[in-house]
Amino acid sequence: MGAQARWLIPLADALALPESQVGGKALRLSELQRAGFRVPPGFCLPVACYERFVKKNELDVKIGMELGRKPLSSMRWEELWDTALRIRSPFLGGKIPAPVTAAARRVIRELGPEQPLAVRSSAPGEDHGQMSFAGLHESVVGVRGTDALLDALRLVWASLWSDAALLYRTELGLAPAHSRMAVVVQAVVEDGPSGVGFSHDPRGGVEPNAIVECVPGSCADLVDGAVEPDRWVLEPTDGHVLEYRRSRERAAVAPLLDDADLAAVWAMLREAVSLLGRPADVEWTGRGERLTCLQLRPITTRPPPAEDPRSWYLSLRPGEKRLKQLAEHVALRRMPELERLGQRLASEDLACLKDEALAAAIEERATAVDQWKRIYWDEFIPLAHGVRQLGRYYNDAVRPADPYEFVGLLKGQDMVAMQRNRLNFRLAALIRKHPRIRQTLESIGGGTEIEAVEAALSPIPEAAEFADGLGTQLRPYMDVAYAGERLATRLDVLVSMLLQLADADKPEHDPGPGEKDIVARLEQRLLDAVSPERREEAMHMLQIGRLSWRLRDDDNVLVGRLESQLLRALQVGAERLRVHGRLPNYPVPGAEDTRTIVQALRQGGSEPVSLTGPAPPAAAVASTAGRPRQLVGQPASPGLASGRVRLVRTADDLKRFRIGEVLVCLAIEPTMTQLVPLACAIIERRGGMLIHGAIIARELGIPCVNGIDDLLGRLEDGDSVIVDGHLGLVTVGPPDFALEGVALP
Repeated sequence: MGAQARWLIPLADALALPESQVGGKALRLSELQRAGFRVPPGFCLPVACYERFVKKNELDVKIGMELGRKPLSSMRWEELWDTALRIRSPFLGGKIPAPVTAAARRVIRELGPEQPLAVRSSAPGEDHGQMSFAGLHESVVGVRGTDALLDALRLVWASLWSDAALLYRTELGLAPAHSRMAVVVQAVVEDGPSGVGFSHDPRGGVEPNAIVECVPGSCADLVDGAVEPDRWVLEPTDGHVLEYRRSRERAAVAPLLDDADLAAVWAMLREAVSLLGRPADVEWTGRGERLTCLQLRPITTRPPPAEDPRSWYLSLRPGEKRLKQLAEHVALRRMPELERLGQRLASEDLACLKDEALAAAIEERATAVDQWKRIYWDEFIPLAHGVRQLGRYYNDAVRPADPYEFVGLLKGQDMVAMQRNRLNFRLAALIRKHPRIRQTLESIGGGTEIEAVEAALSPIPEAAEFADGLGTQLRPYMDVAYAGERLATRLDVLVSMLLQLADADKPEHDPGPGEKDIVARLEQRLLDAVSPERREEAMHMLQIGRLSWRLRDDDNVLVGRLESQLLRALQVGAERLRVHGRLPNYPVPGAEDTRTIVQALRQGGSEPVSLTGPAPPAAAVASTAGRPRQLVGQPASPGLASGRVRLVRTADDLKRFRIGEVLVCLAIEPTMTQLVPLACAIIERRGGMLIHGAIIARELGIPCVNGIDDLLGRLEDGDSVIVDGHLGLVTVGPPDFALEGVALP
């Protein structure tokens, strides 16, 4: 081979090389060609091209830094996505080495400058009989010209580090740091109908029947789920049709394949099985003698775990069609329905109900909470992919230096949490302006009811606006559950926050014309980066991203209201049992007590009842011996701040929080974001740029670092910390210059 041949290998020659150089996909295609199958012409850019690209752009350093933040096995899926995004960004902006550019030019020259190309991954170990990476790595179809081919190479190489690929490799016990990627480039062939054939049903079952699925156009439409296929079930020994199901989109037309076409696909499947020596699946296009094989893979025989989290996680990446359906469904039906339900439950007078009716009301609330939590997981969380989709779309088009620049497009969304915070700022301003309001609030104790406060404020002429706002905060904004407690019953917590905010004299956060200009500038930057014919597509991505950003935040608050209303009903039921002498000990009831209280109300009698109550948060004691000087997390909101730590795990902790402290918690929940404007910085155990705490922190310009393991065991109240939201670092103890005056032993 000549010097250039190391960087470009014709598919016909790939079989002579080890899989570690060309990957499984290139080897399979080379085997097919040698066996006489019709295969689109093409080349393999071996692993050496990837390695040269990584070395030239020093990407191994970036990858090592990201994988070194914390073990992948302990990352939540939000953290995996962030890690992947931070790796993907420098890949997309990387410079292609000269030998690889020369290889790309040769591909274009030999396959034709106008020939559309398919660029696909061919990672070593990608298509084994015990595992399959199908769908985890990027494929780019319809590529024309050298520049577009180089861009496609970057995308495919970067997909080696996608969140899904990282998750899958971790679950298989592979070392992601050792991953490499070869790439297959072929001419696009679309010759009539296309489809996928499985020699054995990949879902298993008693009968190992063969499966053939077919769509009218490109096989990508089938693989991506954009078009519903015609489907045949074939007898495994002779290919006899056992079952046929026509696509619902084509219900009135003839089947896409006739008997001769099916026989040709069946023959291809049998030859593929003979070639591999194991069950196989084949992607193909065309009919009869013009049947062209696009891909060949062994069918994975490794059984998935009983509860496979990867399947759920991968469902969080719905396609564009499904995402649009989700957005419309959630915005137009689910959210209004959830809000109406919360309002109805909050308006019901439970105290006047008889025991049976009260038991039924408790059951209704418990059922509603369970139902909406399922909807939350099935619909609301997948909808959040709209923001991730926007992030990838923006970065692919604009190639910004900051992988999170796209978040600026989402500023100014009118989320419930921000409405609540704006009202708090207005109430704090009224406290500063009117001393008599402050005097009244400072006299409030832990058990004071809102009606008593409103009565105390009524003689003060200027307090009417404040009283109205205070009532709005409690109903509905604070009608949520936090740490097993109803914040609507903790007026003392709200008053403490308002007094702190009033003392701080902090102005209400106002996006202002400058922030609005930033949003407009980023939007224009995206539109300028895409071709004119894709501008409508870009605006659609923006619309879906912004909608999912707002709804994904609001749904937490509205579900929290249902949980609060369940707790309210349980408290009414427990109080009734106490009055009847059936609760000798009276803990605050929790959701765990639902069945006990319902049964006691229905059965009547005088039998004593024992309640569990909500479980208290586990105590975490920070050890001062050997504590690290620096904690490494994720950079969730830029900025630098120092302050004293305040651990927040309960409603009482919310009340103890003081202005200027560093808020440290497992996660900023939407039900307690009214605390965030008081904090100088945030540190969270849960990680991710797009989780709730990070969203609110960036809106308010507060530094945030998240994704730190064993956080509550590493910090304690009063610790001095420096929070670096740019790098994702937390320095524990006084700053270095303050240590210079400390005498050494």
